[in-house]
Amino acid sequence: MMAALPSLGFAGIGLMGLPMCRRLLAAGYPLTVWNRNPQKCAPLVAAGARQVATPAQLCAASDLVLLCLANTEVVREVVFGDQGVAQGARAGQLLVDFSSLEPTATREMAAQLAEATGMGWVDAPVSGGTAGAESGSLAIMAGGAVADIERIRPLLLNLGQRVTHMGPIGAGQVTKACNQMIVACNALVIAEVVALAERSGVDASLIAEALAGGFADSRPLQFLAPQMAESRFEPVKWHVRTLLKDLDGAVKFSREQGSATPISGLAAQLMRLHGAQGYLEKDPATLIHLYRQSGAEGA
Repeated sequence: MMAALPSLGFAGIGLMGLPMCRRLLAAGYPLTVWNRNPQKCAPLVAAGARQVATPAQLCAASDLVLLCLANTEVVREVVFGDQGVAQGARAGQLLVDFSSLEPTATREMAAQLAEATGMGWVDAPVSGGTAGAESGSLAIMAGGAVADIERIRPLLLNLGQRVTHMGPIGAGQVTKACNQMIVACNALVIAEVVALAERSGVDASLIAEALAGGFADSRPLQFLAPQMAESRFEPVKWHVRTLLKDLDGAVKFSREQGSATPISGLAAQLMRLHGAQGYLEKDPATLIHLYRQSGAEGA
């Protein structure tokens, strides 16, 4: 006889959370959802999820509480704020955080939650964007106790192609910071490349095809270069503000560790400049506007 699937509570029904929840429902998991904007839960309720009014209520019928939220401050509020997860948590439950957070803050919050409630914590940030969330091909980098990782591995494999246990709590967030440093710096260089090709009279829409399979090839190149060349910025699949937040977090953590990250520091400043020009809520493909000549096609 097959063991019953664990019941899940999920907070954060955004660009990533919505397709992730859809996959969990399709896999047969009992799912309870909460979002700050409750209307965003409607498609999941229609598909069979149960909706609650507070994060604390997610704990009532859930073995695992999953978070996919914007940043460290939001996670702290959802976990420890009024009617937060900590007010409903109990020993034996496990919090699994898919958000991209500061590693040091993750370790502090995990220790605080465990001491107050006995609830465990796994940081399991993901990479692969909305396309990966929809197809279940995310890369998942996890930090936490071995037993906790193995407990949730079957669930995670409904969402990702690969789950890598990176070490104790916080190690997943360190790995995600490294991921975002590579992605963000790559995106900025791709924008430089597309703009250079355009100014030189080269068909920039062929850059990704021409470099495919060579040492310069990457998923960001194949994803972003055609969008930039075509000035195709909708629909927004991720946000400039997310890359800026993650770069700032990575640079802050590198200072705490005494590690030099000059390229990522410059990337953060360029991302901040772009965001200040009205692009924080736009797709990173809009980074091409940093390098195009004045008068080029706008967003």
